[in-house]
Amino acid sequence: MTITLLFGKNIKRLRLSQVLSQDALAEKAGLHRTYIGAVERGERNITLINAEKIANALGISLVDCLKELEEDTED
Repeated sequence: MTITLLFGKNIKRLRLSQVLSQDALAEKAGLHRTYIGAVERGERNITLINAEKIANALGISLVDCLKELEEDTED
């Protein structure tokens, strides 16, 4: 998995865990909704400045946005 996909997947997971829409997260971060969507899909090579804006809007550290989580493989 590329770093952009990992970051995007984590942002989406964290956003949904806080019951935030892309619009709400974008507003909190000072970014556009379509930009948040592209980041979540791993389509943007995001800058550290914007990554930090998103992390701050979610109330988490930037490091937490880059952590790989072990996916549960049991059914």
